[in-house]
Amino acid sequence: MKNFRRDDAQALLEEWTKSESLRKHGMAVSICTEAYGQREAERLGLNGAEAEAFVEQYACAGLLHDMDYERHPSLEEHPFVGVNHLRELGWPEPVLHAILAHADYSGTPLESHLDKALFACDELAGFLTACALVKPTKSVRDVEVAGVKKKMKDKAFARAVKREDITTGAELLEIPLEEHIGNCLKAMQERAEELGLAGTGRQVS
Repeated sequence: MKNFRRDDAQALLEEWTKSESLRKHGMAVSICTEAYGQREAERLGLNGAEAEAFVEQYACAGLLHDMDYERHPSLEEHPFVGVNHLRELGWPEPVLHAILAHADYSGTPLESHLDKALFACDELAGFLTACALVKPTKSVRDVEVAGVKKKMKDKAFARAVKREDITTGAELLEIPLEEHIGNCLKAMQERAEELGLAGTGRQVS
């Protein structure tokens, strides 16, 4: 089996998705999911190449979870078309399972930590992006956890984001909602330039 890496995932995302906002969403979800992969690798005591390969699957799942959405947005096709293509290319089953499981209508249960992390980060990454873009600086570095929680209560703000999925995601990861928001926010702040969300805000120390 080929040793797929995030460069391969990024290339596929760019091949299948032309929308810059969808590409950035894939990157944001990847960054957040990868952060949870790193935590889980540490918890499991993984080191070196084993840890790197483990975390890479988290990063790739995030990049690829919506790769087919632009071409195949219907519930009948997304994410099934993308997963079938990835399976033909030989991508590892844990990544495919996580992509299927992130769609709650797919019939694929959330089982592994990767499954749960991807689901937990999907809606939250989009919400954090929205929170950043309404800041005067348009910088994710000016977003704070308390502000995110306040925005979650405003149903008119980023109304397409499923708040219940964010809450459920924290429950699946068995951490408080505030911690989940903080984890993803920190991950996105550290790589704000990649996401186009550095704005003119302050630097994270």
